[in-house]
Amino acid sequence: KQIEIRIADNGSGIPDSIKDKIFQPFFTTKPTGQGTGLGLSLSYDIVRAHGGEIKVNTKGNKGTEFVIQMPLN
Repeated sequence: KQIEIRIADNGSGIPDSIKDKIFQPFFTTKPTGQGTGLGLSLSYDIVRAHGGEIKVNTKGNKGTEFVIQMPLN
């Protein structure tokens, strides 16, 4: 009774040192003035507001996968 969306890449992965921060507002790895860091934070808030979950699975040099699960109601 839910839908699941998976988005994956084959990049370098997300380092463990920042993995826990990526959904925080204004967190960015870009230089000052070149990014607001709101994209993942807003996405996380929207998914949660609709009763869903967003998770991240990542492995160094293997890539990253975001999993979004939303209820069907």
